[in-house]
Amino acid sequence: MGKSSIAIFLCLLLVLVLLGQNQALRAPISASQPQRQGNHAMYGATQGSLRPQECAPRCTTRCSATAYKKPCLFFCQKCCAKCLCVPPGTYGNKQSCPCYNNWKTKRGGPKCP
Repeated sequence: MGKSSIAIFLCLLLVLVLLGQNQALRAPISASQPQRQGNHAMYGATQGSLRPQECAPRCTTRCSATAYKKPCLFFCQKCCAKCLCVPPGTYGNKQSCPCYNNWKTKRGGPKCP
């Protein structure tokens, strides 16, 4: 009986150690990092998920592959201010942001790059 109680004690001790390590891995996010909800991959690509100050870096990425950077950045930032989203990538993917996709010019063309 002595050996079995030592074995049970060691097993319980091992479980407690593993639980302690698991809790240590779940360190809370610091207050300086913004907490995002939902799907992190879609952050900024779904309507209303950006804050206004986040539009400029998203638009810089969106317009990085165009030869017409100034107008692209101007309209991208205008669309982002209204829709609070920018589609991922440098071209296309507008289906992820309906507001961005549906805003049209007077002639019916796309307003947002």
